[in-house]
Amino acid sequence: MKLRTLGRTGLKVSNLCLGAMTFGNAQWGCDEGTSRKIIDRFLDAGGNFIDTADVYSNGVSEEICGRALRERRHQVVLATKVAGPMGAGPNDLGLSRRHILDAIDASLRRLGTDFIDLYQVHAYDPTSPLEETLRALDDCVRSGKVRYVGCSNYSAWQLMKANALARELRTARYDCLQPQYSLVCRHIEREHLPLCREEGIGVIPWSPLGGGLLTGKMRKGAAAPAGSRAAVDPANRERFGAERNLEIAETVVGVAERIRKSASQVALAWVIQQPGVAAPIFGARTLEQLEDNLAAADLVLDAEALRALDAASALELVYPYDFHARVRGMMAAQGFV
Repeated sequence: MKLRTLGRTGLKVSNLCLGAMTFGNAQWGCDEGTSRKIIDRFLDAGGNFIDTADVYSNGVSEEICGRALRERRHQVVLATKVAGPMGAGPNDLGLSRRHILDAIDASLRRLGTDFIDLYQVHAYDPTSPLEETLRALDDCVRSGKVRYVGCSNYSAWQLMKANALARELRTARYDCLQPQYSLVCRHIEREHLPLCREEGIGVIPWSPLGGGLLTGKMRKGAAAPAGSRAAVDPANRERFGAERNLEIAETVVGVAERIRKSASQVALAWVIQQPGVAAPIFGARTLEQLEDNLAAADLVLDAEALRALDAASALELVYPYDFHARVRGMMAAQGFV
């Protein structure tokens, strides 16, 4: 497994990140015994980056990670998140100072550690002043409880506004973005990826396998396998049924057959090779799934494979991006680009 720096920081992370959302999930996840075997095998394979969240299985995922990492904590770049509901009260969610400071201590207890390497806000909170959120996160950094700060599921303008305000307030900024990104969801290429490359923000995409759609198990005209996320999650069922996405999945399978790799490895390798991406976050319910995904870390797709995948999944060129393309064309014709 290769190492990459996370954005403009000096933090070194493996080019695959193990996602812990499946840990302790009784519906479509795995029990603690399997989860701990998955963590051990990931670390033994050279991985050092694990991502969880307080809301995953209502804290159980963090607890499993904490117990599994007790003897190997300093081998790991450990990431978790805050914002989701952790109780029934009005202050048990969001990004207020109260909730952040309560949540960081609760996550530290569940994880059995005195610091978190990457603390991420799980979503934008329109009910809490951004200044309040940034100052609370900065306090977490200054206290030593957090090393780096990131965000997830932000729009590009929200991310840019937050980091501009952090510069003005002289607080810790978001050094990492965790967005959805895969061959069936390439929307961040329009604004987020250019912004992150320009500003030195690390990108660690979630759902690089499209919720299981790109694993090779989802084929046109066939039902989703029993127990898969596509079978139990309405959002993934809708994605699975989209004709365009099924065509993309077929292209992935075709590339995989040509280069004699699995569809999952091809889909993950495509994300790894996108400019600006530090490490896609993948999950596993079994050791077999883990082993298959690990091989993507060293897979380099050839030009033919990249052309086929890019063509099948290309974004529609809508305004203002079509206008930008015409301007670039005119500039190129004049020899300026």
